[in-house]
Amino acid sequence: MRCFYSQELELELPPGHPFPMDKFRVSKDMLLDGGILRPEEIIDVRPVAQHHLRRVHDSSYIDKIAAGTLDRKEQIVLGLPASPRLFIRSAAEVEATRLACRAALAEGVGVCLAGGTHQAFREHGEGYSVFNDVAVAIRDLQDQQPAIKIMVVDTAADQGEGTNTLLAGDPRVFTYSIHVPGYSMSSLARLSHGSLDVETSRYVEGEMYLKQLFSTLAGALDAFAPDLVIWISGVDNHRNDRVGQMYLALKDIQRRDEILLGAFIKNRIPVAVLYGGGYNRQPEFTAKLHRNTVATAKKLAAAYRGL
Repeated sequence: MRCFYSQELELELPPGHPFPMDKFRVSKDMLLDGGILRPEEIIDVRPVAQHHLRRVHDSSYIDKIAAGTLDRKEQIVLGLPASPRLFIRSAAEVEATRLACRAALAEGVGVCLAGGTHQAFREHGEGYSVFNDVAVAIRDLQDQQPAIKIMVVDTAADQGEGTNTLLAGDPRVFTYSIHVPGYSMSSLARLSHGSLDVETSRYVEGEMYLKQLFSTLAGALDAFAPDLVIWISGVDNHRNDRVGQMYLALKDIQRRDEILLGAFIKNRIPVAVLYGGGYNRQPEFTAKLHRNTVATAKKLAAAYRGL
């Protein structure tokens, strides 16, 4: 199972900044140290070529990110300080997602050890999302395979308004989200409906959440019959997350991962796994939750190989 990563993902942030930038490196090290992944299964990537970004994002916005010239208001909405390093980091994350999607189509499962930046819009970023990696990857695949049917399954705690907006009206794409209503990583985000939006109650517990997820997603998968699923897994629905407003236990997230990945892999639906949000009060636990999702993908991919 190939996983895509970049040494550029770590970006030094001001002291006390709420975004857990080190979760990418820490989860990758956990996967290696625990013997879940071999070093050769982690492919280091370079930043994505700008022509891929320009399929989705406004050129003036890309240029401002590259030059580090966002104004103060734009930086507040984005949640990250502007600098040319931010462009390099974000472009590398997009490339990791783009290649994970291609690997999924070729091998059944591909993993980006980051990604899921679903709050990025055409002309601006919000909620720590600079470029919309999902939309960029989809447009790249459609360029090669115009008729490909892609489902975005978003189980992060907040709704991906940026992804919904960028992909709206495309019959080849189905966007599914289960999220807390009204919760967004940006106070300026507007409501943008996806193909199927499932709203949970605030601080939903595991049993109710899993019942809603499994009952609604199963029908959508059957009806749309995707050629590829891009799964923004998200671990901000853990009960100890600082912002997620859900109340899932570790065992609930593990069950979510096992059921979803089992359904995709056993039914031969290629799946690209992305991290999505995670802001646990215990920073290392965020990395552990992401590690667990990748470990489940590796285990199930091996179990169902050859079916």
